[in-house]
Amino acid sequence: MVKMETSSTSKDLQELQRKLVSLINSIQSNSKVIAFMNSPVGQYLDKHPFVALTLLVFIMVSSILVGFFLLLVVLMSLAACVGVILVEGFVISVGGLTLLCVLCGLGFVSLAISGTLSVCYVVLSSLTNYWFSFSTLKHQQILRNKCPVTIQNPNSTRHD
Repeated sequence: MVKMETSSTSKDLQELQRKLVSLINSIQSNSKVIAFMNSPVGQYLDKHPFVALTLLVFIMVSSILVGFFLLLVVLMSLAACVGVILVEGFVISVGGLTLLCVLCGLGFVSLAISGTLSVCYVVLSSLTNYWFSFSTLKHQQILRNKCPVTIQNPNSTRHD
């Protein structure tokens, strides 16, 4: 059973090696790669593999960082737009609720004031009607008797 696994693993490794060789050959046979390798920079990197590896790692890492930065910029722009919309919606909601509360309060205050004014009107009109009816009644008595009527204060102790 161990021999079967070893032969299967070696076949998989050989298949992987063939795929890698074919990939490397397709890259090296690309016209743009051939033109780059014939340039002075390509010749220098071919002679100095450590510099080539360092440059490759630097480009890969910096591209990842630049990609994260651009992703952050895009996400922050979206968050700012959404944030402005949310803040605007929050401000409008709070303002609307405040306006609703103030208008309800004004409604209650206006009901209280109108109720107070109505009560004052009824009381004053009743008092006015009572006073004028009383004075009209006295006036009619005066006219009937044709004599002056003096109204005495019940608390007075004066005797004429």
